[in-house]
Amino acid sequence: MNLPLIAPMLATPGTLPAAGQDTRWAYETKQDGQRAVVYLHGDGGVTLRARSGEDITAAYPELGALGGALGTTAAVLDGEVLVLDEQGRSDFQLLQSRMGLARSPDRAARRAERAPAHLVLFDVMHLGGDLTGLRYARRRQTLESLGLQGPFWSTPTALVGHGEEALRATRASGLEGLVCKRLDSVYEPGVRSRSWIKIRNLRTADVLVGGWVPGKGRLSGLPGAVLVGQRDDAGRLRYVGSVGTGWSASERADLARLLRAAETDHCPFDTLPRAAEALWVLPRLVGEVAYSTRTRAGLLRQPSWLRLRPDLAPEDSAADLP
Repeated sequence: MNLPLIAPMLATPGTLPAAGQDTRWAYETKQDGQRAVVYLHGDGGVTLRARSGEDITAAYPELGALGGALGTTAAVLDGEVLVLDEQGRSDFQLLQSRMGLARSPDRAARRAERAPAHLVLFDVMHLGGDLTGLRYARRRQTLESLGLQGPFWSTPTALVGHGEEALRATRASGLEGLVCKRLDSVYEPGVRSRSWIKIRNLRTADVLVGGWVPGKGRLSGLPGAVLVGQRDDAGRLRYVGSVGTGWSASERADLARLLRAAETDHCPFDTLPRAAEALWVLPRLVGEVAYSTRTRAGLLRQPSWLRLRPDLAPEDSAADLP
């Protein structure tokens, strides 16, 4: 069967629906993986396409068996490819070792043995016909009726109502966040819709600025990013990442003046960061950043600058290194 190409619907960043609207929404765990539209062709074949439309099937050979899960029934499903850690939680760093291997099937097969992928399914857009015009609640009921539970794929349940409890549970479990989906919403291919709201659980950390990378173009002479670290138990400044967002124009200009005043010829980090054109500063500026998670090496994922902390002395900045 020739299945239609369907671009994935996208969620809009936001906050929980109002308490009075809570029962009109479903809540799903926000997964930290690679979005995939899954095409089951009804002949045992399966095709996975990334959000960009790229065919990524060969990168995940262990998902090939999903092609026969519905027999001769063809379908288009929406989901997320994950790689789970030893605690059963999504580990994006492990997933990165699997991404980009669609053109290297032999390498993909070897990586699959060491870090198997798991596909989480959360929507169905085509099943014997177009379902995108159906309400979310109806599509979700249809998806769950398919019983798609296997060695490398699953269909987690969605919680209707109880949004605050669901969000607290994701935070307590160290999960990335929550996706809120309006029960009466249709599937809008390729649209970033207010009918789906994503809430990312952000953590904060106090960091020391040890360097910066000059910006380009309109940011010439200003910091395009700052290189930040935290002290370990031995007092060494460990590099934890590059932060390039979160400033207003005036804040960036103020930061540039502070960085120039603290210039030094020596890298203050215990290991040299991979940052071309980096300029080093004495690590005396304390900043607060928000981030989603840490890599196993302790680097901050998706960091964003929140504010300078002039109230904190460099030796007082808290370290929460793994």
